[in-house]
Amino acid sequence: MKELEHLLQDDTAGHPMTGLQWARKTTRTLAAELEARSLSISPNTVGSLLRDLKYSLRVNRKSIAETRHPDRDQQFRYLTRVKQDFLLRGQPVLSVDSKKRELVGAFKNPGSTWRRQADDVLVHDFPSVAEGVALPYGLYDVALNQGYVVVGTSKDTAAFAVDAIELWLSSYGWWNYPHLTELLILCDAGGSNSCRTHLWKYALSQRVAQEHGIAVTVCHYPPGASKWNPVDHRLFSFISLNWAGVPLRNYETVLNRIRTTTTRTGLSVDATLHPTIYETGVKVDAEQFSQIHLQHHDILPQWNYTIES
Repeated sequence: MKELEHLLQDDTAGHPMTGLQWARKTTRTLAAELEARSLSISPNTVGSLLRDLKYSLRVNRKSIAETRHPDRDQQFRYLTRVKQDFLLRGQPVLSVDSKKRELVGAFKNPGSTWRRQADDVLVHDFPSVAEGVALPYGLYDVALNQGYVVVGTSKDTAAFAVDAIELWLSSYGWWNYPHLTELLILCDAGGSNSCRTHLWKYALSQRVAQEHGIAVTVCHYPPGASKWNPVDHRLFSFISLNWAGVPLRNYETVLNRIRTTTTRTGLSVDATLHPTIYETGVKVDAEQFSQIHLQHHDILPQWNYTIES
């Protein structure tokens, strides 16, 4: 079972809400790879083991209906090589993403919990009666199986995403990696950490690379492949399960539900509230962008780059 999980660690995707997982490799391919490791096993048995590990073929078939970028497979292979290089050298690999925006208040939260009486909530989910919104930005440490969630209350912008990364560095990064000189960030190609957003790269340069004196390498998952990002199925899915059926009445409930999220594999999660106000539409001019010590990689430079300090 452990050999099978090892083969799947770089080829696994998962749903950030339900926890279902699927793999790119077929059962026949996995059986052949196990055979090469002196483990004789049939494709059918591999399929049974995958079901025991909560993998789903049905979800796999639905997911591959998404648009496939022609460079998708090349990016997956390159991203895996870069990640393994950082892990072998003891440098942090951080998988990041924004979770679904939540209304904070006495609103219905999908799911069910064991209780003697139903928990009464408001009939309508009107934002006007909410305490506010919760914008969880998740950061998952791949090597240590640790999650850190910054809960914003304003807008999900590039500046917010970079501030969340800087908060992780200040709170956990230097503590867990005292010899940190480089940081690898795995993220989607769109959203607040989009590969096309100048503010994302400029803020990384100013708030992380220069302020902390480290080199920041960013590898983006191809469009339509966000569910392969580890933070989705190794952190967000378990948070969703932990607060399923629980009304997020206030920010303390949000933080407590995130902080009490655990798994049998030893996941630990911390969370902090970040009430800073962020403005949308912030532009980075040509002079500011020229200040970034940006080095695009030779392979798929639009998705892979390093920002030097």
